[in-house]
Amino acid sequence: MARALHPPVAARLGDVSTERLDMLRLRPEHAEALTPIFAEPAVWEFPYGRGLTASETDDFARRRADEWRDRGFGCWLLVERATGRALGYAGLIVPVFLPEVLPAIEVGWRLDPAAWGRGYATEAGRRALDEAFRKLGLPEVCSIIQPQNVGSIRVAERLGLTCRRAATVPASGVRPPLPVGVYAIRRDEWPPPAPRVPPPGRPRPGRARRAGSTS
Repeated sequence: MARALHPPVAARLGDVSTERLDMLRLRPEHAEALTPIFAEPAVWEFPYGRGLTASETDDFARRRADEWRDRGFGCWLLVERATGRALGYAGLIVPVFLPEVLPAIEVGWRLDPAAWGRGYATEAGRRALDEAFRKLGLPEVCSIIQPQNVGSIRVAERLGLTCRRAATVPASGVRPPLPVGVYAIRRDEWPPPAPRVPPPGRPRPGRARRAGSTS
């Protein structure tokens, strides 16, 4: 019997929203909005060290749409409600690139560098985790992050994920083996305590990268 790729899910998810974002189930036609974002080398610095071509973005959007059809969950296109501008994506995927953690579901995000530092990754990640725990009924969600990806580690920690162990993603045809941290949060740990607000006059940390998890 084939090993399950992800835990059982209790429902199928749909389009959702947050205070500032409309989160639309990714469809093939969303590739047009994502192509200029994905072409930015910073967006796919981890794990590829380069931007994606238009053809690769088309393939990405098609595969994400297939996941929605086949699994009932997936990645959302992030649209800034105030402007109608696409900012990137966030959502829930099966981390097949790291077989040792399966069955599992990962939360991840990749945003346009122009949108970094505004809390959008945390906002979208929070809604994705809410859907994962409250609607899908998952016992745990992970995020696979390279140790150099400090910005995504900060987002994961704001969302309450902690590093459980180190691992190595096997090499593929487009990248070498990758050392990563396996971050995770359990359903009984969600939602995490509200972060402490810095005292007035204390500078906030500098702008962090928002170039998603390893997937």
